[in-house]
Amino acid sequence: MNNPVPLDENVLSEARDHFADHCALCHANDGRGDTQIGKNLYPPAPDMTLPRTQSLTDGEIFSVIKNGIRLTGMPAWGEDTPEDDMASWKLVHFIRHLPKVSEKELLEMEALNPRSPEEFREEEQERQFLEGGSPMETHHVHQH
Repeated sequence: MNNPVPLDENVLSEARDHFADHCALCHANDGRGDTQIGKNLYPPAPDMTLPRTQSLTDGEIFSVIKNGIRLTGMPAWGEDTPEDDMASWKLVHFIRHLPKVSEKELLEMEALNPRSPEEFREEEQERQFLEGGSPMETHHVHQH
């Protein structure tokens, strides 16, 4: 299958945001899979910047996103709707872009990564401290 979505900056930006919010937890913003979850999957999340992924056809990458990969940590994503299919085709463009993702893009993506309630609290405490508020709490509760 050929990608029916024409590539432009808006498509790439939308797909980058989607990837940061939905995919980076396992695949990392740079697509190399170097995350707590990605490294501990069996098999580990692949480095999508390498030829093993980049040499796949657009249709093959789309199929992996839509259908997942059996017996791995890669689930099927999206509903069987034209809107979800279009979002997956846009992701194909971003996956192709991963080998040349810029530091600026990575910083923008970091702001979109999901955060736990504990991470939000820590960020808020740090922000308050930096703005001259009360001292930051020094203890950290480790939770799973």
